[in-house]
Amino acid sequence: MPTRTVNQGFTTFLSALTPSSGESTAAKNHRSSIKACLESNFSITSFFRTGSFGNGTSISGHSDVDYFAEIPTCNLKTNSTTTLGEVRDALKKRFPTTNVRVSCPAVVVPFGTDAKESTEVTPADYIETTEDDYRVYDIPNCSDGWMRSSPDAHNAYVREVNGDLGYKVKPLIRFIKAWKYYQNVPISSFYLELRVTKYAEDKSSIVYAEDVKGVLSYLDSIDLRDMQDPMEISGYISPCSTDTKLEDAKSKLSTALTRAKNACDAEDKGKTKEAFDWWNRLYNYNFPSYRY
Repeated sequence: MPTRTVNQGFTTFLSALTPSSGESTAAKNHRSSIKACLESNFSITSFFRTGSFGNGTSISGHSDVDYFAEIPTCNLKTNSTTTLGEVRDALKKRFPTTNVRVSCPAVVVPFGTDAKESTEVTPADYIETTEDDYRVYDIPNCSDGWMRSSPDAHNAYVREVNGDLGYKVKPLIRFIKAWKYYQNVPISSFYLELRVTKYAEDKSSIVYAEDVKGVLSYLDSIDLRDMQDPMEISGYISPCSTDTKLEDAKSKLSTALTRAKNACDAEDKGKTKEAFDWWNRLYNYNFPSYRY
């Protein structure tokens, strides 16, 4: 029976992690009805996709669909929590059988049990367009106030580093996000996306196995501390929403790093099957098999 190299394993894994065209279509199905509801209730001026699906780093079956709803300032409250409640109530009235809820900074509309059927809507107040043509918004900061955000700027940052490294940074982001989802690690996807890109900035090339280990080692070395926005728009970005989640994430990171080191050591010694076994443990037995 033929076998795979570790690199072939990661290539196969990437295909499994990338949403299919059908999944991407399913993610769009409810867009028009949500948009119509928000137009009717808040006179939104723009409704656009952000997040993992918007930046090409989503994980099949796990990443939900994120949108910014640009609401005129006059229709927003000074207290962002109040605005989130109003958006939730409007969407709940439109979708009464759906468990619409607030998950700051967004309102979640889960149309099914899969993440791909879940839509997150973030109310956004347009502030300005930068000299680089990046649109800047205020979004809820989860403490009743508002904070700056610019999907345009952050996507451009990831896109530039990804292009500089042979388009291997977005796959690397997917591999780290896969660990997050398969091991239930309570780290923000946005934080991981920016941290992986920051790690990759100093690299001349990307080798998936070595750099998955490298990213995990990097995250461990900085003790998952808050990250200053590399685009200097959003201030400091936290990895986790609570201290309890941060401690859980640190514990799971330590375990993952040990497994990644063991996998790379085994590969270096020519023990390819053993390397696959360690990668399989890291990804909670979702990594491709050593044998076809």
